[in-house]
Amino acid sequence: MGFFSYFREYIPRFAELAKPITDLTSKRVSSKIPWGEKQKQAFKALKLALSDATERSLQIVDCSKPHILHVDASEVAVSGILLQSDDNDNERPVAFISAKLTDTQRAWATIEREAYAAIWALGRFRNWIFTRPVVLFSDHNPLTYITESAPKSPKLMRWALVLQQYNVTFRYKTGKSNVAADCLSRMVSDNERGSRHGRRSPEQGDPVDCVCVNR
Repeated sequence: MGFFSYFREYIPRFAELAKPITDLTSKRVSSKIPWGEKQKQAFKALKLALSDATERSLQIVDCSKPHILHVDASEVAVSGILLQSDDNDNERPVAFISAKLTDTQRAWATIEREAYAAIWALGRFRNWIFTRPVVLFSDHNPLTYITESAPKSPKLMRWALVLQQYNVTFRYKTGKSNVAADCLSRMVSDNERGSRHGRRSPEQGDPVDCVCVNR
C-alpha cells in the first residue's frame, strides 16, 4: 500500500478505492489478516488506476531541469524511478524501471547490490540525464560515501570511477520513505524468485516492468 499511497495524487478516489485494504490496518483486526474478495477487488482497482495514471499523467522529461532518481536493491531485483519537479514543486514520475538479479549478483554484499542499482539506473536513463544535475536517493546510507572516499572493494572502485561521468549527488532516504523504488525491487513472482536457471542479466535489458515516458 505504501507504493500506491506514494502516488495517491495521481489516483482518483484513492481513499475510497483503498478503504477495504487500509481498514485491515486497524488494531481491531486480528493478526491473521482476513484477505477476501473485497480486498482482492480493491487491490486490482488500485493497480488499474495507477496504470491509467501513468498513461495520462507521466511527466514529459525536461532536459533543462534537474532530475530526481530513486533507486533500490532487494535480494532478487533492482529498481529505479526517475522524477522531475513541476512548477508547483511536486515530484512527478517520468519513468519506472526494474530488473531481476542474476544468481551471482544475488550473492553480492548489500552495498554492492545497492551501488549496482545506482549504476544500472543511471545507465538506463543516460540519454536523458547525461551532463544534467541528478539527485539520487537510496535507502542504503553507506552508498552516499562511494564517491567521497576510496572504496576497498575493486568492484566498488571501478563503479566509483564510472559514476564520475555523471553530475550526480547522493542522498540518503530511509527505506520507509523510499517506498516506491523499494516496492519495484521486490516485484518478482514466486517462480522467478525460486528459479535458478535460464536467468538473463539486467545488463541485457530484461526488465521485470518498465513504464516509459509519454511520447
